[in-house]
Amino acid sequence: MKITDLQPQLVWQCFDEITKVPRPTHHLDKMKEFLVDWADRHNIPVATDEVGNVVMRKPATPGHENAPTIILQGHQDMVAEKLPASNHNFLTDPIETIVDGEWVRANGTTLGADNGMGCAAAMAVLLDDSLVHGPIEALFTVDEEQGLIGANGLQPGFVTGEILLNLDSEEMGQLVIGCAGGKVTVATLPYNRIAAPEGLIYYKVSLGGLKGGHSGMEIGLGRANANQQLARFLYALSQDTAFELAEIDGGGLANAIPRDAHAVIGIAAADAEKLNKAAAEYNDTLHSEFKGVEEESFIFKVEQADPAESVIGAKTAHDLIKAVFACPNGVQGMSHAIEGLIETSCNLASVKMKEGDKIEITVHQRSSVDSRRDEIADRVKALFTLIGASVAFDDAYVGWAPNPDSKVLKVAVESYRDIFHAEPKVEALHAGLECGLFLEKMPALDMVSFGPTLKDIHSPGEKANIKSVGEFWQLLTEILRRLA
Repeated sequence: MKITDLQPQLVWQCFDEITKVPRPTHHLDKMKEFLVDWADRHNIPVATDEVGNVVMRKPATPGHENAPTIILQGHQDMVAEKLPASNHNFLTDPIETIVDGEWVRANGTTLGADNGMGCAAAMAVLLDDSLVHGPIEALFTVDEEQGLIGANGLQPGFVTGEILLNLDSEEMGQLVIGCAGGKVTVATLPYNRIAAPEGLIYYKVSLGGLKGGHSGMEIGLGRANANQQLARFLYALSQDTAFELAEIDGGGLANAIPRDAHAVIGIAAADAEKLNKAAAEYNDTLHSEFKGVEEESFIFKVEQADPAESVIGAKTAHDLIKAVFACPNGVQGMSHAIEGLIETSCNLASVKMKEGDKIEITVHQRSSVDSRRDEIADRVKALFTLIGASVAFDDAYVGWAPNPDSKVLKVAVESYRDIFHAEPKVEALHAGLECGLFLEKMPALDMVSFGPTLKDIHSPGEKANIKSVGEFWQLLTEILRRLA
């Protein structure tokens, strides 16, 4: 079965078109071109702005012209993550979708239902003339996943609606009325590369096959962070075994929990047996600690590598290992205002060797309290400056304070209750949404966020629940009818 055979067919057909367009964050020229061409093909008025946001407009159903204008909002970009064995090129290749029982997933990559499904639903509203609604503005923002650039760059007057439906949540039955803010910390550590000592044997030490996932939505699940667990092993090894560090690499995007990390080290031949024994024991330790949290198939291993021509200076290498091991990671505090809500977290996202003999460490902090967000970022800065790194902050964004008296929330709750004969969950999220930035620019805007059920977003395991997409569509169209 193809996804275009699924119901509601119009939504899935629009999503299928989106999956054929390469659209990783910061590479959205093709997606912008697709949206403009799509609107032109369907005779839908369309406009773009300087940063690449796209808005399409549809007049109200006859008789409902005086209803409030509704902004349907999603973001154009997707997180580009793939399995190590995948040859997928996110800049050129379409996503290969697979219908897998009750779910739709991709072949070895992220699916891009975050937020392609929200964009598809907005496009379906623009196409479906059987719906009842007031004036519609469908806003497709750019680069939400890194920097919320589209929301940051939105200019007054580009959209004029009074109510915004953010279609970027990932649990059907959940109505979101608030979210965390965030900040990305980037530490840059210079190092001296020296000639590799003679007589060493080199080994690749690697941890792979972890679940990873969204660094906001899934940070509270206790999943292993590949960067920190690799550093943990290297730190323990350094206590009784001398080694040289030739290479280190782990993680990827700031908003994804790192799934894979590796290092190449050189040791004396006499210590090879000790290394292999320590690695086997550590593999057992990790499987014991993360049983029921990670898949049993993940593995920590050591395998012989080609000899290195050069290594990182010993002091820098061991300072780096200690700092990565000590870096704040995971949940840092729970909310005092909303029971069960993670207030503050930290994701040790990546450790990368860069050109010019520099190592770049990226850490993503989130908090529903801006001062706590800044505090945890400063703690990370303090740690890495201790080892001689320069530290910069990037991509800071504000949170979205809940408004329990929201009129659109009341409509959404009543719509959900009448359709599904159950109570929705009204919640704030630890993830970041663009709504806080919209509210800064349009203080009178009334907003709610909802979406279908997506699992393991920001990882190659991302999947969309088929039934929930139909329920999402029912809820969206009923909210539009009632607002009209």
